[in-house]
Amino acid sequence: MANTSIILRVELAHDQVTFGDVASVISQAGGDVTSIDVIRVGKESSVRDITVDVQDSVEAQVVDAIKALKGITLINVSDRTFLAHLGGKISVQPSMPIKNRDDLSRVYTPGVARVCTAIHENPKKAYSLTIKRNTVAVVTDGTAVLGLGDIGPQAAAPVMEGKAMLFKQLADVDAFPICLDTTDTEEIIRTVKAISPVFGGINLEDISSPRCFEIEARLEEELDIPVFHDDQHGTAVVMMAGILNALKVVDKPIDSIRVVVNGIGAAGVSVCKMLLAAGVQRLVPVDRDGAIVRGGSYDQPMWQWLAEQPQVEAVPGGLDQLIAGADVFIGVSRAGLLKVEHVKAMAKDPIVFALANPQPEIDPELAAPYVRVMATGRSDYPNQINNVLCFPGIFRGALDCRAHRINEAMKLAAARAIASVVSEEELNELYIIPSIFNDHVVQNVRHAVIEAAIKTGVANRIPPDFR
Repeated sequence: MANTSIILRVELAHDQVTFGDVASVISQAGGDVTSIDVIRVGKESSVRDITVDVQDSVEAQVVDAIKALKGITLINVSDRTFLAHLGGKISVQPSMPIKNRDDLSRVYTPGVARVCTAIHENPKKAYSLTIKRNTVAVVTDGTAVLGLGDIGPQAAAPVMEGKAMLFKQLADVDAFPICLDTTDTEEIIRTVKAISPVFGGINLEDISSPRCFEIEARLEEELDIPVFHDDQHGTAVVMMAGILNALKVVDKPIDSIRVVVNGIGAAGVSVCKMLLAAGVQRLVPVDRDGAIVRGGSYDQPMWQWLAEQPQVEAVPGGLDQLIAGADVFIGVSRAGLLKVEHVKAMAKDPIVFALANPQPEIDPELAAPYVRVMATGRSDYPNQINNVLCFPGIFRGALDCRAHRINEAMKLAAARAIASVVSEEELNELYIIPSIFNDHVVQNVRHAVIEAAIKTGVANRIPPDFR
């Protein structure tokens, strides 16, 4: 379950209750007191702020237990997560101060007119004379936000702001949330194209499948800046990094393994494409209606593409039948779908990536006795497959070489770069993927992405450290 931290401001009547009584009640209700701040102390009463760590499921019962305690007045309940969001999490700051009229005339009128004219005469100068060279639009329509689903653009904004924070802190990329009040595919494409002149890249986020496929494909084709749908490709890149290291742990070559991917939506399709690009020769894509088989006919264009790949198996059936003998299971589907019996039926030293959030396809504790390497999308278990390992470095590299797209070679290079951060000495069943706070991740990914962009001809600039 997810944990949160709340601050309870309470007034204690000294003749009726002690702080020990309060702490005991909180503990019995499932909370953990982590700090106490005295706000005011009087002869008859005192006011204190009590910080309590709780699971989301027991927050209400902790509050109710405090309310029921005689001698306590609950003044206020503050959720520290909500406090962190007050007023938004990002802001715009100028790169220089404006102290006098001379400064004003250079950054605005009349001096700015000369710069505008220079860009008009040579549009490529926008990269050196505006924020374009370091700015990414994080674009959503709010239709597939986290595990919440279609919650709309306003409710999606906190996620996009958080992503902008990560871009800046981890890779010094200036990102801005663009939350669109439309779900119309054509309108989204038109809008993103219309705002693109000021941005050096487009990060699509939390757009539902299958519309996300067409939106990304069209924007890639019609824009001259990189477009990256993180829900698809970010998941696939970090998953691939984990698989590469997991295969080292179990000592299996990638061209010998049989992989079952469950959940062939936006992320699942991209996972399959990444596995094929990395050299997997036996792939079993499975969705709720069963396997997508080689030679089959499907209305969904990406499923049809999979059905045309020679590495995709031609045997029909569902997960119950097809999991037998698999070396690797990758789930991007729903909680509880993978059973212990399924894992027992897999090949020796099975690798299970249960990436459904917030609850994985199988409880890691249940899988542990039968799985050699386990990964999830959660931070409270080892081997978290987290997109944050991917998108800051990929865009840092793409912006630095002014790539006009992010191709499969760049994504695979990013995966290998992430995997390389874990040294041979560190690599083990419980550590196949680096921490998002590892300083080497962004710089390794940046370097690998630029190198791949140059080799594949999509770079429009050679950064100084590559000359």
